Amino acid sequence: MILKGKRVALPPSPVVHRQFEAHAAATPDAVAVVCAGRQVTYAELDVRANRFAHFLAARGHGRGAKVGVCLDYSIDMLVAILGTLKAGAAYVPFDPAYPAARLQLLLGQVPSLALIVASPATAQMVESAGVETIDLQQLSGRLADLPATRPDATVTGDDICYAVFTSGSTGTPKLTAVRHEGWFNLMNWLKLEYGLHSGSHNLVVSAFGFDLSQRALMTPLFCGATQYLLASRNFDAMMAYRILTEHEIRVVHCASSTLYVLVDWETARGGDALTRLDYVLFGGEPLKVERLADWAKRDGNGCTLLHQYGVAECTDVATSYDLAGYRPGEHDIAPVGKPAHNTDIHLLDEQLRGVAAGEYGEVCIAGAGVGAGYLGGTGPENEKFTTIVADGAPLRLYRTGDRGRVNEAGELVVAGRIDAQVKVRGMRIDPTDVERALGRLAGVREAAVAVVHTGSGDAELIAFVVPAGDAPDENDLRTGLLRTLPRNMVPAGFVRVPGIPLSPHGKVDRATLIEMYRDRYAVSGTTA
Repeated sequence: MILKGKRVALPPSPVVHRQFEAHAAATPDAVAVVCAGRQVTYAELDVRANRFAHFLAARGHGRGAKVGVCLDYSIDMLVAILGTLKAGAAYVPFDPAYPAARLQLLLGQVPSLALIVASPATAQMVESAGVETIDLQQLSGRLADLPATRPDATVTGDDICYAVFTSGSTGTPKLTAVRHEGWFNLMNWLKLEYGLHSGSHNLVVSAFGFDLSQRALMTPLFCGATQYLLASRNFDAMMAYRILTEHEIRVVHCASSTLYVLVDWETARGGDALTRLDYVLFGGEPLKVERLADWAKRDGNGCTLLHQYGVAECTDVATSYDLAGYRPGEHDIAPVGKPAHNTDIHLLDEQLRGVAAGEYGEVCIAGAGVGAGYLGGTGPENEKFTTIVADGAPLRLYRTGDRGRVNEAGELVVAGRIDAQVKVRGMRIDPTDVERALGRLAGVREAAVAVVHTGSGDAELIAFVVPAGDAPDENDLRTGLLRTLPRNMVPAGFVRVPGIPLSPHGKVDRATLIEMYRDRYAVSGTTA
């Protein structure tokens, strides 16, 4: 089974920062970035990025080089990113929201890192004997003497623009690289498909290390709009909502769990900042539609919710679905829609043969968005980038490891990870299926399910439940689940929690949930 995205011609040199440069030439006085009360115009940002690009080029860090960026959200961050791209190099985000020990682990995964751009607040976190660390503020005098014009650097669509870390099958971080053509194609699709323009101002709410954040950072500059940045290392719902309220933000990209938090914030305060947005583009984890249903039906809500699917290895977004078309009685799982431009979705069996319409298969992505692969990797994960024969010709694709099917409307439905199933009492279970069933029960506002192991090594499902109103007791939850799930899928324990913790990327933090369970069990000797 194949879903084919619309074919749209790209320019001969589909290079992302050239779009920014075109806006800097056409509308030099337009505001490019706003952060912590400071702002820069397109012309000012272009000049600063050009000078940093010349600095890199003078040191030999041009085409093919990799430049680390470990900065809090700031104007300097975008100077470093754009300057790196202009020099022909690729940037690697080192998220300062991570612990220093984690950043040191990531440093060891980057082959031939040229240097790291940091600040006094982040430099110690990424200090390395083998890699130079520089501070743009300390270099401001030297940079001011460099040319304000863009360097004469050759950059093509095949060149790498950035590389982000993603966990491998063994949990070891892998550095996956994205090419300019794929990144350009993604933003060009967003611009054409959803009419993004110079007024489509954006607020970044996700952590810098997240693959989604790379798209969120650059799309407004690709469209000539203003980029607003949170002056906070970690997601701050109060600050984010205040900026949404006070400024003409039109677009937000975020993980599903981050959207739930923003919706809860708006609902509790009776605000309308979210409902006034043009778009929220979200995804990255299984969708809990019930968390958004009441808010989405509010009178006057003009915000379009785009439920999207993709992976870091393939330019972040492969498909998109307007949630306005979701009907609970017709869909057990909300679709993730149809492919982006120049993107195809192949559903394949274990022998990499296409499955029939309506059947489940592994979701594989082909087309412009397929990345350059894992940098410096030699393990089995590199085999996820493979080649099959399609229509008599070789076709490169990425095997996501996700299980999906195409529904009658021709939309992709992703049912979970092929490898996410766990054996509980000898039976294979996908915890996501249990979460969906819990979310449909009365009195449950949100739920997450994690796998814990008993002292004897047996796996058990533990449900963490955020109640809505009067909290249902454990018996009510069990009875409710048994109406739709087999007995072996009902969790062994239920833990009531005030909220579901999120990782720096805005996704459910299951490791923290498991620690919460262990702490509570050690103290109280009960799971409920």
